[in-house]
Amino acid sequence: MSSIFTKIVNGEIPCYRIAEDENYLAFLDVNPNATGHTLCIPKQEINKIFDMEEDLYLGLMKFSRKVAKAVEKTVPCKRIGLAVVGLEVPHTHVHLIPLHDMDDMRFQRKVSLTKEEFEELTKAIQSNL
Repeated sequence: MSSIFTKIVNGEIPCYRIAEDENYLAFLDVNPNATGHTLCIPKQEINKIFDMEEDLYLGLMKFSRKVAKAVEKTVPCKRIGLAVVGLEVPHTHVHLIPLHDMDDMRFQRKVSLTKEEFEELTKAIQSNL
């Protein structure tokens, strides 16, 4: 059965797409720890990050860096945190989280955005790619 992220890649579930190429997709997390919380995934469904072929893994890191730079230009923060946890969805994903303090990385404090705020944020980050 396809993961929710594979369904997003296939267009079966909508998302706020930030960036995309033939191998990777970045989109806003709809249950964000902080405004600008973005997920970067390989389009190929691979459960564990270290099960990825080395080139695909390195490509994901390069893609994530590019997206992180755009998020950092868009969202005021001290830095962009990176986390790979992978327990909630069996599809490799990198969390890029704008940080103000360590609690932003704990996945316990969430922020809410309206559809319009998500759409505006998506466009703003895309403009900084």
